[in-house]
Amino acid sequence: MPLLLWLAGVAASSPAFAQETSSIDGPPAPVGSEVVSRDATGRVTVRAIRLTEPLVIDGLLKDPIYSQVPAIGDFVQQEPHEGEPATERTELWIFFDATNIYFAVRCLDDQPERIIANEMRRDSNNIFQNDNVQLVIDTFYDRRSGVLFQTNALGALSDQEVSDERNFNRDWNTVWDVKAARTEEGWSAEFVIPFKSLRYRASGPQTWGFNIQRRIPWKNERSYLSGVPASYGGRGIYKLSSAATLVGLEVPPQGRNLELKPYGISAVTTNRQAKPAFANDLTGDAGFDVKYGLTKGLTADVTYNTDFAQVEEDEQQVNLTRFSLFFPEKREFFLEGQGIFGFGPPTRENQSFGAATSLMPLMFFSRQIGLSGSQEVPILAGGRVTGRAGRNAVGLLNIETRASEQAGAAATNFSVVRVRRDILRRSAIGLIGTSRAPRIAGSDSNQVYGVDAALAFFENVTVNSYYARSRTPGRRGDESSYMGQFAYAADRYGMNVEHLSVGDAFNPEIGFLRRESFRRNYAQGRFSPRPRSSRQVRKVSVEGYIDYITDLESRLESREAQASNRVEFNGGGFWSTDYTRNYELLKEPFEISKGIVILPGGYNFQDIRSEYYLGPQRVSGRFWGSRGTFYGGTKSEAGFNGRVDMTSQFSIEPRLTLDWIDLPVGRFTTRLVSSRVNFTVTTRMAASALIQYNSSNSTLSTNARFRWEYQPGSDLFVVYSDGRDTTATGFPRLQNRSFVVKMTHLFRF
Repeated sequence: MPLLLWLAGVAASSPAFAQETSSIDGPPAPVGSEVVSRDATGRVTVRAIRLTEPLVIDGLLKDPIYSQVPAIGDFVQQEPHEGEPATERTELWIFFDATNIYFAVRCLDDQPERIIANEMRRDSNNIFQNDNVQLVIDTFYDRRSGVLFQTNALGALSDQEVSDERNFNRDWNTVWDVKAARTEEGWSAEFVIPFKSLRYRASGPQTWGFNIQRRIPWKNERSYLSGVPASYGGRGIYKLSSAATLVGLEVPPQGRNLELKPYGISAVTTNRQAKPAFANDLTGDAGFDVKYGLTKGLTADVTYNTDFAQVEEDEQQVNLTRFSLFFPEKREFFLEGQGIFGFGPPTRENQSFGAATSLMPLMFFSRQIGLSGSQEVPILAGGRVTGRAGRNAVGLLNIETRASEQAGAAATNFSVVRVRRDILRRSAIGLIGTSRAPRIAGSDSNQVYGVDAALAFFENVTVNSYYARSRTPGRRGDESSYMGQFAYAADRYGMNVEHLSVGDAFNPEIGFLRRESFRRNYAQGRFSPRPRSSRQVRKVSVEGYIDYITDLESRLESREAQASNRVEFNGGGFWSTDYTRNYELLKEPFEISKGIVILPGGYNFQDIRSEYYLGPQRVSGRFWGSRGTFYGGTKSEAGFNGRVDMTSQFSIEPRLTLDWIDLPVGRFTTRLVSSRVNFTVTTRMAASALIQYNSSNSTLSTNARFRWEYQPGSDLFVVYSDGRDTTATGFPRLQNRSFVVKMTHLFRF
C-alpha cells in the first residue's frame, strides 16, 4: 500500500503529469440570455445556469426556472437519417448549485401511448430497449473519457464509465438520483448528480465535454444534442470527440473526498464437496472499503477483508471447443476503473470488435484474484489508485489473498501498474506491468510487461498494436506476444486486418489466455447499404472474413471462413444468416463430452446458421438455429434467449440452447435451460431468481437475490444459492448451499 501511494505522488508531481487547461473546442460560449451556440460544422457549446433556489426533483419540470431559462433543443438524428433534425422535440436544461449539477430533459412524443417503458431495475441492459436518454460528462475535457448516466420513462438508474471512446464499464456505480414522469405530451426526467460523485481538475469555473442521446424505440430513432456519425451505432454516446462543450459551470473544492463503506455479513453454508464436508455452518464477518481523493483526478481505494457474497451467479455456458470459456468480472471492487487497466485493442468480451479479437490475450483479468477454479480464495486486503493526471491515465493495484486449503491456494500477492498517455487528438500509448508472487506452481513469481498503442485517424480509421513479454522461472521458449491491427469502420463499408502471435512460453498468470502457442492472420470486409426504396428494411450488411491460425512453425492448426448477410428492419429487429467453413487439426485426443473422445487428425466441417431478433416489444428475444457437419459427423443447434414483460415491475427471461451431436465416435445431446424471474418494487429495490440446468456438466443451480439500496450507495442484500448434481437417481443431489445476509453503509465526508 505505501508503494501505491508513493507512485501516485510521483505521478501527480511529475512535469509529465502536469494538469493542462483546454480552450473551447467548438463555437464560442453563448452570450446574454442564450444557453446554446452552434457553428456551421454542427459543433455545439452549451451553458449551465446557477440556481438561486432549490429545485424540486420529481420529474415533472414544474419549477418556475423552466419558464425563465430557455430550453436547449434542435437535436439531430444519428438513425435513421444521419444529420437530419430529430422527428420529435427534446428539450434540455442544465443547472447547478453549491453541491450538485442538474440535468432536466423533456421528451415530447406525438404518440405518447407508444412509449416503451418496462424496466425499473438498476443497471439493467433492457433499459436500452426502452424510451431512454443517456447523458455523458467529460469532466477533464480530454475529449475521450467520461462518465455516463441513463434513465427511462420509469426513472430507472444506469451509469457507466467510458475511457478512450471505446472501452466502457457498465458495472461502474456512483451516488446520484433521477426522477421521471409520464405526461400527456411524452415523458420527462430530472437528474441530480453530486459534485462529490465526480472527479474534475480543480474548483472554480469549468469547461467540460457533454452530450446527450435520446432513443425512441417505436421509431427506432436515435438523436443527439451534438451529432455523431451513424457508423458508431448505439455506442455513439461514447464518442466524446464529437460531444458538445459545457461552460458556465462553477464547482466547489472537493474537500477531503473521503468515503468509508463498512459491511457486516452473516451466512449459513453447506458444502458437501469440501474436504472435510460440512453442513449448516453459521459464520459472521465484517470489513470495509475506503475511497480517498489523492488529487483532483487520482483516487485511492483501500479494501480490507473483502467479501463478494452478493455478486450474481455466472450464467452457464456450453463448451464444444477444446479451449477455456470466458466469464466476465462482476465484483464491484474490481469493476471501478476497469477501463484504465485495459491493454491492447478492445476484446470481444466488451463487444467492441467482434470475432476478430476473441483469441486476444488479456494481460490483466481481475477474476484471477480471489478465485481458484470454482473455489473462492479470501482477500485479506488491497489497494488501488486510479484516475487521470493531465494527459495521463494511471492505474495501480496491489492485492493480498490469504492461503486456502479448500481451494489449494497459497497466500499470494497480485500487483498491476498501468500508465496510458494521450497523444494527438484521439490516440494513446501505454505501458503495463503485472506480478504474481508466488506463481500458480512453485515459489517464484510471474511477471508480465508490455507496451501498446491505440491510434485513431480521420473519422473511422484505427490502428492498434501491442508487444508483451512474460517471465516465469522454469519455462523455456518464446515468452512474447505481439499484435498489429488495422480497422476501417464506416457506416457503408468496413474492413479489419490483424496479425497476432502468442509464444509457446507466454504465460500471463494475472491475465486470461484462451489459446496458447499460435500465430493468427485475420481479414474481414463488410458492405452495408441502406435501401431508400424499402419501408421495412433499414440496412443490409454483407460480410465475409477468414481466420487463419498456425503453430509457431507455420503449420496450419485452424482455419475459419465465413460469409454472412444481415438485414436490419425499421422496427428494430434483424435477421441474419451465416455460412461457415472450418478446418481443425487435433494433435491430441479431445474429450468433447463425457466418455466421447475425438481422435487426433485433421477435420473439415461446415454449417449454416440463421438468427432472428424481435424488436423491442412485450415479448422480445433472439431465435436461432444451425445445421452442419462437425468432426466427421453432424451438429444441429436451436435456441431462444428472450424476455416476457408481464408488467413494468415483473418480467421473465427464459433461455434455451439445444445441441444434437452425432459423431463417428458417439452421439450426445447438450441442453442448457435457464430462466430469470425479476420483480422490481422500486428503482432501488428488486428481487430476482435465476435457475439454470446444464446437461454438459450435470448441474442444476439456483440463485435468488434481493437488493435494497436503502439510501444512495448503501445496500442490503439477501442471497440464497445452491448447486445440485443431476447424475444421481431421483431428485438432484445437493452439493453446496448458502444463505447470506449482507449490509453496507456509505459514509461520505
